[in-house]
Amino acid sequence: MSRTFLITGVSSGLGRAFATAALEAGHTVIGTVRNPDQVAVFEQLAPDRAHARVLDVTDTDAVAQTVAAVEDKVGPIDVLVNNAGYGVEGTFEETPLDTFRHQFDVNVFGVVAVTQAVLPRMRERRAGHILFITSMGGLRAFPGLAAYHGSKFAVEGIAATLASEVAAFGLHVTAIEPGSFRTDWAGRSMHRVESTIADYDPVFAPIRERRLDMRGRQLGDPAQAGRALLAVVEAEKPPTHLILGSDALRLVADARSAFDAETAAWDELSKSTDHPDGERIA
Repeated sequence: MSRTFLITGVSSGLGRAFATAALEAGHTVIGTVRNPDQVAVFEQLAPDRAHARVLDVTDTDAVAQTVAAVEDKVGPIDVLVNNAGYGVEGTFEETPLDTFRHQFDVNVFGVVAVTQAVLPRMRERRAGHILFITSMGGLRAFPGLAAYHGSKFAVEGIAATLASEVAAFGLHVTAIEPGSFRTDWAGRSMHRVESTIADYDPVFAPIRERRLDMRGRQLGDPAQAGRALLAVVEAEKPPTHLILGSDALRLVADARSAFDAETAAWDELSKSTDHPDGERIA
């Protein structure tokens, strides 16, 4: 069955891979780009089914106008893929507050704006699938990515809540958590905060160097990620979470195991805070 996709951030990386896979499968894709000179390049992928729209997801008014125009001129949006975003690399102490704010403006509030613009029509039609491209960094954390992790953990919570709210309407919500893929995430799509505090060098410097060294040699294949996303969209009962990549599976499992072990070690103290007359949450 042919569907209409709205995918944010299709100029490169996973967004382009998702769009390409959908187009190759015969679907229609409206892809958002940041620059007008990217429009023709994207639309050449499939002149009759690839439609580019210039959009900054932090411009809430433009988001609402773009979604309304797409629905009127192209057709109902069946699948929303919230992909647009970028990374900030730098230790928590060295990352300016304005940098944190901009990271959340794009990665969180931009995602919220697009989803809120698309959701009412999906709800009215009682059909649709909303996908949030988060990260394994939305399920576990590494040094030097506080702003990025904060934004992705936030989207994970938003996605989980939304899934519970719209299931009764026949809508599906899936959070996609990629591991390390061969994209520009660690290059053009990464904002690097200057390191000025030598105390952090032993922990952070090797991580930054390793990330730069791995560019172009990451385990994940974007084309395979595109096919995986299509498999989720086409599933009768799609998952609420899908981790992409064996590296992400291992790293997330390690973090969950450590969390479970620590929780078990401190469970008596956790239980000690209960009021004797308290009512348990159902």
